Amino acid sequence: MNILLVLLISVFSCNTEMPTQFSEEALNDKFVTLNGNEVSFESILEKYKGKTIVIDVWASWCGDCLRGMPKVKELQNEYKDVVYVFLSLDRGQDAWKKGIEKYNVEGDHYYMQSGWKGPFGNFLNLDWIPRYLVVNKASEIVVFKVIEANDKKLIQALKK
Repeated sequence: MNILLVLLISVFSCNTEMPTQFSEEALNDKFVTLNGNEVSFESILEKYKGKTIVIDVWASWCGDCLRGMPKVKELQNEYKDVVYVFLSLDRGQDAWKKGIEKYNVEGDHYYMQSGWKGPFGNFLNLDWIPRYLVVNKASEIVVFKVIEANDKKLIQALKK
């Protein structure tokens, strides 16, 4: 009986913690900038070191992502000192660029060329978009998995 209890506790306690740092694989994953350059995710984070970052994983074909954009714009209006990084899972770079323009998405944009199952997507255990993360001024992940831009955890992290 005790062995079963220990086994159950160990199974259900695994992987429930939210990571506070990105994995080496995720940091080394390559993204494409709007001007076609390839950059590591680590270099994207370095660019904004010391700032709070909202990361929005989205795609222009994603209905839930588009319905969430007004909430993102509200965040941008209220929290102007926060950096907004958009990571696109569009099916191609042309669709990605057209989506940014069509939906007037303001922020720093990157194309996730490795897709859902690449190193970054695997780190997130990506199963749905939109997906929002918050990285604080100390470069720690403080919000790992929310799917609404007005989620209480996300808002609370931005107020700090």
